Amino acid sequence: MLEQSLTELQNKMRKAAFLAESMVDKAITALTDRRASLAKEVTEVDEEEIDRLDLEIDETIVKILARYHPVAKDLRLVLSSFSVNRHLERIGDHAVNVAEYALDLIPQSPVKPLIDIPRMASIAREMLRDAIDSLLEEDADKALEVIKRDDQVDHLLEQVKRELITYMMSDPKTIDRSLKLTSIARNLERIADLATNIAENTVFLVKGKMIKHREPGNGP
Repeated sequence: MLEQSLTELQNKMRKAAFLAESMVDKAITALTDRRASLAKEVTEVDEEEIDRLDLEIDETIVKILARYHPVAKDLRLVLSSFSVNRHLERIGDHAVNVAEYALDLIPQSPVKPLIDIPRMASIAREMLRDAIDSLLEEDADKALEVIKRDDQVDHLLEQVKRELITYMMSDPKTIDRSLKLTSIARNLERIADLATNIAENTVFLVKGKMIKHREPGNGP
């Protein structure tokens, strides 16, 4: 039955979202707590799992379209799920990037105490969680609140960049570590962008209209 298949799809989406959020959390914890084993878990175990889920969700979507030919809101749910699945897979990629930078930084002395980067990660994780909840609950108001919070992460990114530039100018020995921290912050900003995109999919699902879609960059 179509309803049963849609429920199966939503359950798989929820599982992929939980994994993506967990990957971000573990990658940042690995950096702040200097736990290389946790970073390796992201790059060696979780990455494979989220790729597997990505394929499972795609297969489920194809089966629903082929067997049931959904229309109206059911079709929007399937199309939204396809788009969100792409975003979740990319969030996993960005979490892997963060974990890889963490592995490089852990053996070295810290440039500075980490304050804004963990804040960015916390906001991005909350945005992702709320964006997925908004999709599964079909709550457009919650989705719009997610979209509004994206500016907070953008502002923190600029703050991190300004501060690290100051460190690099005052001590050239910090340049490599500072650039890696900047790249981590950029990955977190892109995760927040992808959470925003997921929220935009909720608006499409509930209201049947597209709102401004901002696609983050593809680089690490």
